[in-house]
Amino acid sequence: MPDSDLSQVPHGDRIAFLTELAERLHAYGTTAQRLEGALLGVAARLDVECEPWVNPTGMILTFRDPANLQAPDLTRVIRMPPGDTDLSRLSRADRIAEDVVAGRMGVAEGRDALERIELPRTARWRVMQVAAFAMVAAAVGCLLRLPWLDIATASVAGLGIGVLDQLSESRLRLREPLEALAGMFAAAVAVCVASFIGPLNMNTVIIASVIVLLPGMALTNAVSELTSQHLVAGTARLAGAMTTILKLTIGTMLTLMLSRLLGLEPEIVYARPQPEWVEWLGLLVGGYAFAVAFRAARRDYPLVMAAAAGGYLISRIGGMWWGDVAGVFLSAFCMTVAGNLYARWRNRPGALIRLPGIILLVPGSVSFRGLISLMQQQDLSAGQAALMAVLNILMALVAGLMFGNLLVPARRNL
Repeated sequence: MPDSDLSQVPHGDRIAFLTELAERLHAYGTTAQRLEGALLGVAARLDVECEPWVNPTGMILTFRDPANLQAPDLTRVIRMPPGDTDLSRLSRADRIAEDVVAGRMGVAEGRDALERIELPRTARWRVMQVAAFAMVAAAVGCLLRLPWLDIATASVAGLGIGVLDQLSESRLRLREPLEALAGMFAAAVAVCVASFIGPLNMNTVIIASVIVLLPGMALTNAVSELTSQHLVAGTARLAGAMTTILKLTIGTMLTLMLSRLLGLEPEIVYARPQPEWVEWLGLLVGGYAFAVAFRAARRDYPLVMAAAAGGYLISRIGGMWWGDVAGVFLSAFCMTVAGNLYARWRNRPGALIRLPGIILLVPGSVSFRGLISLMQQQDLSAGQAALMAVLNILMALVAGLMFGNLLVPARRNL
C-alpha cells in the first residue's frame, strides 16, 4: 500500500493504531526520547500530525488531521506503570509497525496484531524468569571470582527473590514493598549462612542476590533523557531509580539490625580465590540469564549473549589499557554503534544489542554498595566515594551512547 493510500484510511483508525503502538513501546521499556522519535516517524508515514509527551508513568498524545484543519485536535491522556524491558515483544511491535507503514498490513489489522502481543504468560516462562534471578546472581559471583559458598548463597537468595517477583505480579500488596522484601530476604540468607555454615563476602553476596532488581539501567536512561532535554521524564525516572535503591537498602539494613539484636555474629571475609576460568563461566551463564531476564525471543538468545559478552570484554580490555572509566565509555560506544548498524542491516530494533551490551556496565550495584556502606559505617566519606564512582560510570555510559548515536544514527529510534 503506497503512502497515498495510507492517507485514505479513516483518521480514527490511524490514531487508534498510533495510540496502541505508543502504549506497547512504553510498556516494553522504551525511553522517552526514543519512544517520541519512533512515534513521530510512524505518524509522519501515516499522514497524522502527532505531538507526544512521554514520561515513565504515562503519556499525553495530541493528534491532528492535516487533511482537515478545521477538525478539533484529539488528545489522549494515558496513565501507565513504568515499563519493563521485553525484547521479544518490542521486536514484534516494531515488525508490525514496519509492516503497516510498508503496506504489507492494514492499519486496523496492525492494531489487532499489537493487541494480540499481550498473550498470557505460560508456566514454563514464569519458571524460567525465576531461574534467571538465580543464574544472574551466580554469574555475578563468578565474574567477581567469589568463593563457591558465596556463589551458592547468592544463587539461593536470587531464586527466592525471583519467586517474590513473580508473586508480586498477581498480588498487588507485594508490589510496593517488593524491593524492601528482596533486600530483607537476601540479607537474611547471607546472615544465616555466615553465622552457621561459613564466612562470606557479606555485602557482595547481598548485591549479587538482588542485582536483577537494581536500577542501573534506569539510572542510565534517566541521565540519557536529561541530556536529551526530556527533563520531566529524566527527573521522574531518576527519582524512581533512587527510590528503588532506598527500598533495597531499607530492607537490607532492617535484617542486619535484627540479626544483631538476636545475637547472631556472621563471619565476614574478603576473598576472591577463584581461577580465571570461573570468570569465563560466569560470563557465559550471565549472558544466557540476561537473555531470559530481558525476555528475548529464543532465536535472539545467541545475539543477546554475544552482545552481553562483547560489552563486558570491551570494558574489561579497555579498562586494563586506559582505566575503568575509559573502558566503560569504549564499551558503550561500541555497543551503540553495533546496535544501530545491526538495526539498519536487519531492519530490527538495535536494542537487541545495545541493552544487553551495557547491562554489565550500569552503576546500580555501585550505588547500592555505597548506600549500604554509608548506613553501616555512618561515614559520609564512604557515601561520597560511591557517589563519585556512580557519576563517573554514568558520564562514561551516556557519553558512549551519545557519540555512538552521532556516528551511526539509530533506525527509527528503537
